[in-house]
Amino acid sequence: MTQPLRLGIAGLGTVGIGVVKIVKQQAELLSARTGRKIEISAVSARTRDKDRGVSLSGFAWEDDPVALATRDDVDVFVELMGGSDGPAKAATEAALKAGKHVVTANKAMLAVHGQALAEEAEGAGVNLRFEAAVAGGIPVIKTLTESLAGNQITRVMGVMNGTCNYILTRMESAGLTYETVFDEANALGYLEADPTLDVGGIDAGHKLAILASIAFGTQVDFNGIEIEGIERISISDIRHARDMGYRIKLLGVAQMSGRGLESRMSPCLVPANSPLGALEGPTNMCILEGDSVGQIVLRGAGAGEGPTASAVMGDICDIARGLKIATFGVPADQLVQAESARSAVPAPYYLRMELADKPGALAKVATILGEAGISIDRMRQTAHNESTASVLIVTHKCTRDSLDSALAALPATNVLDAEPVALRIEQV
Repeated sequence: MTQPLRLGIAGLGTVGIGVVKIVKQQAELLSARTGRKIEISAVSARTRDKDRGVSLSGFAWEDDPVALATRDDVDVFVELMGGSDGPAKAATEAALKAGKHVVTANKAMLAVHGQALAEEAEGAGVNLRFEAAVAGGIPVIKTLTESLAGNQITRVMGVMNGTCNYILTRMESAGLTYETVFDEANALGYLEADPTLDVGGIDAGHKLAILASIAFGTQVDFNGIEIEGIERISISDIRHARDMGYRIKLLGVAQMSGRGLESRMSPCLVPANSPLGALEGPTNMCILEGDSVGQIVLRGAGAGEGPTASAVMGDICDIARGLKIATFGVPADQLVQAESARSAVPAPYYLRMELADKPGALAKVATILGEAGISIDRMRQTAHNESTASVLIVTHKCTRDSLDSALAALPATNVLDAEPVALRIEQV
């Protein structure tokens, strides 16, 4: 008779308790679909006597997650603590060295230490699985590593942080300022303990680094991603974009060019009638493009107990079935070191500037843009007071390097009242 697959779960927050519930409530279904029972042997968390809404009395308790990871009655170590280092990394490394499979939802740990952990797992002949680390319940990792294995991936992009999408869509629908909606999102529990991880684009950047590694066969390189958050997006930017037929999204894009791996996470304008433009609330979307399949769109809940626990269980079920696959789709020792490249693909840009309301101000801006080889598609003044005027410019296609050169030269004109906002207009 096939032996049960025994789990040790470290981290009993929202996702960890979601996994416990699925194992308990879907025991027969899991056994039927995998051919063996899936059981929980032991658990670990910071606080033992907390009411978590589900009984843990049938499981052994370990205060130390490293001790949990190396127990003899644990076949799969399920790491749901979070954090790029500390207990999560120590326990994961201990599990791999002990010959245990690991399932994790920890995008930060993988984005920073993914290569070393993949080498450790593959050297030990065990699985390191992480579907839940990217886009919650959306099976984008499995899609890239398995379903699209016969494709040369040409581009990966998407909205990968539901909190940012909630803030931007809520600003538009309710006509509220960024600051007001930020406070609202915080009260709803959408923001990380360090909100910069969300609104600063770091959380989404971790996810893009993982997807880019799988898509292009490169070592995970979080430091190679250009990251810009949504903190400077105003309600006026939201309205101007809408008037032009666009919506603003925190968009991750990765593609391989002749110069290297181009990967960026930044607020962009996307067509309002595109799948990305239509995305509302705390929902995620991943768009994958391959030479054979063309473009496919995956949409779903990017966080939450049920969706993320569902992704964790998908990995556990694959291990129960005996599926073994390289951590990032290609053996770790064959992953090449990514050569990071600044995006050279030209695109139009949206610029909002607060200019001194005096003669010649616009002419000086136009001259600086022209000297950088940037032509203006349209320009209009949208508001003014006694001393300043708000000016909106949409450029023709140009490179980001050209635009940055122009932006760097603008302060010398002495017509800027504030730092300009520059957003790429992405065709999707």
